Amino acid sequence: MTAPAPAQLQIVAGGAARRRAVRDFLRFTRRRPAFQLGLVIVAVSLFLAVFGPTIAPYPPETALPGETLQPPSAAHPLGTDVSNMDILSRVISAPRIDLTIALVSTAIAFVGGVLLGVVSGFFGANRGVPRMVSEGIMRTADIIQAFPVFIFALALVGFRGPGMENVIAALAFLNIPYFLRITRGAVLQVRERPFVEAQRCAGASELRIAFVHVMPNALTAPIANISPTIGFSILLTSGLSFVGAGVPVPTPEWGSMIAIGAPNMMTGQWWTALFPGMALGITILGYALVGDGLREYLDPVRKR
Repeated sequence: MTAPAPAQLQIVAGGAARRRAVRDFLRFTRRRPAFQLGLVIVAVSLFLAVFGPTIAPYPPETALPGETLQPPSAAHPLGTDVSNMDILSRVISAPRIDLTIALVSTAIAFVGGVLLGVVSGFFGANRGVPRMVSEGIMRTADIIQAFPVFIFALALVGFRGPGMENVIAALAFLNIPYFLRITRGAVLQVRERPFVEAQRCAGASELRIAFVHVMPNALTAPIANISPTIGFSILLTSGLSFVGAGVPVPTPEWGSMIAIGAPNMMTGQWWTALFPGMALGITILGYALVGDGLREYLDPVRKR
């Protein structure tokens, strides 16, 4: 009987490692009800982002004749707004816009922040041009973060005009310094480990050490902060739409729905802004809970 080839042994070992990782994650999840709740909320939001407009009982951007400010009923479970639109249809269709903006802007900010964080953290101790580049990156981040986030986002969107693409660009620009600082802090710790010096002794270039060996070992903290950043981006998107600088009406978006419905709450039509606000709050809570759980799961000290 022939012995298994090394490649076959590697495949078997890799499969066993993946199964063990899945079992560890499931065991971790079972012990944390808050993390479970967050995962459910995130899963529902992603489902609605894909299928929300399809399963909506009414077209989310179409006015229904004679249905102005109808209270919750069998025909309209969440009522209708001042524009004769079904609130339930718009609430479950809004994640397609809000999550698209949040996911795309967070992905851009993550990639840009991680790359800049590696450059700033790894080459900051060197002399000459690398140190100047590192200092320039950090001072630019200081300037961006010196302004109130919402005011800065409002100014950026106001400069380019309202619209989905402009909101994505503004949020990505504002979130890059956040991932930059998190990555830089992790890189400063990783670059002092013995394997980095071993790679230098082996003749590896500084760029290769930074991006092939140091960066993968510094991604735990940035990855754990992706989920909270998505929630923050949803909140900021809704805030911009609330003041009229985000996604234009009648596109279903939670912030603009709250803005449209807020005046009606003063006259007793409480459902017009309450349900979009509840959907917004629950979604942000879900992403925050997932972020806390992932931060604990990826931390070998806190993970039990």
